[in-house]
Amino acid sequence: MKTAVYSTHGFEKDFLVCANAGSHELVFLEARLTSQTARLAAGCEAVCVFVSDELSVPVLEILQELGVRYIVLRSAGFNHVNLKKAGELDLGVARVPEYSPFAVGEYAVTMMLALNRKIIQANRRITEQNFSLDGLVGFDMHGKTVGIAGTGKIGAVVARILHGFGCNILAYDKVEAPELQALGARYLSFEDVCRESDIITLHVPLHESTRYMVNAESISWMKRGVMLINTGRGGLINTRDVIAALKSGHIGALGLDVYEEEEGLFFEDHSEDILQDEVIVRLMSFRNVLITSHQAFLTGTALENIAAATIHNIDCFEKGLISGNEVKV
Repeated sequence: MKTAVYSTHGFEKDFLVCANAGSHELVFLEARLTSQTARLAAGCEAVCVFVSDELSVPVLEILQELGVRYIVLRSAGFNHVNLKKAGELDLGVARVPEYSPFAVGEYAVTMMLALNRKIIQANRRITEQNFSLDGLVGFDMHGKTVGIAGTGKIGAVVARILHGFGCNILAYDKVEAPELQALGARYLSFEDVCRESDIITLHVPLHESTRYMVNAESISWMKRGVMLINTGRGGLINTRDVIAALKSGHIGALGLDVYEEEEGLFFEDHSEDILQDEVIVRLMSFRNVLITSHQAFLTGTALENIAAATIHNIDCFEKGLISGNEVKV
């Protein structure tokens, strides 16, 4: 099946080529899928898209007009797809439901440790031949209370790692996990998790009930100096409210691997540009904020799994089979 692979990055291309093994005609495109680039898919039956690609109503209409029948996501999240319109246009959509919960879970804990022990600041000092330790005091993770919002596969990985550190685990989820309760995790309301936690990490999906779950009100519930980690979805936090809390000192440290307005910003080199997004520029100015470009998933294992699932989804579309990874409204 001829497939246009949008937003192809150097880190993933070889994995896709290997998984494909010549089964399909993959047309690799560096361009993001937008209404301006959609016509590059002319002659293709499918498009394969990344989390930063645009699948709005106008884009979907162009794809359908071109004869595209299938949309294959190289991601678990599908918030960037207008599923209602895709259904109306009879466009099949499939995702990669999971690729490596360990990759993201381990990364969330890595951000906690880097912020706590001020690893980035320490390294910067050394490169400037400054070997002093003033201002680099952290705390023992052992005995600290960590609140995990969302205890699916990724949240469960985080809980098990932190249990090994000797942390007290609080959890918030509609579905309680007995295996985590066996480790001593206590399920509470989100408000109570906020009130009792020294560190809060977000691993819930993004939908209307979770959008901006971290806002001025929920921040007011949190301990002063709390550490907040978000490797989930950018829209889980109200960024302007978080900036206000950083300025007041209510949030003591912030780790972000996702950003609500990351489309067109993350995954690209803007080193020669003047950034027009004043919110991200303000976030970058804080010394107690660690931002990375949506790379928590980025391990060889995860890329192998993403590529394998992507090709499997294309195989199933071509053969008229159910992959189990289909996404509908």
